[in-house]
Amino acid sequence: MQRLLITRPLPETVMEAAAARFDVVARAGTTPLSPQELRAALRDFDAVLPTLGDRFDAGVFADVAQPRAKILANFGVGYNHIDVAAAGASGLAVTNTPGAVTDATADIALTLILMTARRAGEGERLVRAGQWQGWHPVQMLGTHVTGRRLGVIGMGRIGRAIARRCHYGFGMEVVFFNRSATDAGLPARQVPLAEAMAADFVVVAVPGGPATHHLINAEAFAAMRPEGIFINIARGDVVDEAALIAALTERRIAGAGLDVYEFEPQVPEALRAMEQVVLLPHLGTAALEVRESMGLMAVENLIAHLEGRPLPNPV
Repeated sequence: MQRLLITRPLPETVMEAAAARFDVVARAGTTPLSPQELRAALRDFDAVLPTLGDRFDAGVFADVAQPRAKILANFGVGYNHIDVAAAGASGLAVTNTPGAVTDATADIALTLILMTARRAGEGERLVRAGQWQGWHPVQMLGTHVTGRRLGVIGMGRIGRAIARRCHYGFGMEVVFFNRSATDAGLPARQVPLAEAMAADFVVVAVPGGPATHHLINAEAFAAMRPEGIFINIARGDVVDEAALIAALTERRIAGAGLDVYEFEPQVPEALRAMEQVVLLPHLGTAALEVRESMGLMAVENLIAHLEGRPLPNPV
């Protein structure tokens, strides 16, 4: 039986499915693999089920000249923590879990839009602190969401799901930026990045990786309106966090809702101190049924590799 490393605890149904076909070693820690653990994973196991933060970069592969592992079945759709080219050169296949995360991540985008626009985080803190003195007509006035313009940065599966929710649920006009021409599948206009950034609400939904690193930089934030609200549910390093903090500090944009961070799990004190910013701890796919679907998809990729079948989700 092939030896499989699962790098962090997964739902029980996933662990059972993996154990039925593999000799599973399940790491108990919830932090990413250390440099030593990364190299041991390639050297000591036939297969690895990694996830966000397990940085299999070129240096890791270079240090393990003839890896025993032949597949990295990533838990998650994003795989910018894996150098796919270096993995391939070392004889490892890489898979991910697209589709399973789409709706849950789109729901978190809507959560952040509404929380930021209607000052929900700030309001809850007021109530919990015992400082609420009762309703009055001009208390904590926020931004109306219905009928506003949405700018989507990245019109893939998740971007489309966000656009559908906003257009059909909130009557929002949708514009979007995408690096290639695409049909959004709903009433929407493809526009240059600066025009998308000038929408009332801007949601980033591009994949991570070198091609999108700091795509949203100081120049992009300069295109936003003072009333604009910025949302990121993609990858933290897609955004130049220092440029975002500057735009918020100087009140050049109205607010931000973030589920991901450039140096996650580090969140700058400047962001944590801002009332106009909603901060979530990377909850994009944090629903049991979604995490089960992701895990079972990863296991199916592993089983396909074991049986010599085409991989369902190669990257």
